[in-house]
Amino acid sequence: MAERTAPLWRKVLAAILDTLLVFFLGGFAIARVTGETTEGGFNLQGASALVLFAVIGLYFWLGNRSGGTVFQRLLRSRG
Repeated sequence: MAERTAPLWRKVLAAILDTLLVFFLGGFAIARVTGETTEGGFNLQGASALVLFAVIGLYFWLGNRSGGTVFQRLLRSRG
C-alpha cells in the first residue's frame, strides 16, 4: 500500500512557521547575549547574524533527525 504523505501546503506552512519561530527566539536570545537588542527587538550584525543562521540550520537538521520540528509535528506534515 502506498504511504500517505502530507499535503504540500502543510509542509510549506510548517517550514515558514518553524523558520519564524527560530529566527525570533534564537535572534532575541543571541541579541541578549551579545548586547544587540534595540527598543524594537534586535539588530544582529556580523558574526552574531551568522550564528543565528547556523542555529536555524541546526534546528532543522536536528528536527529532521528526531521525528520532526515543532510545527511539522503540530501540523502533522512530517513525511
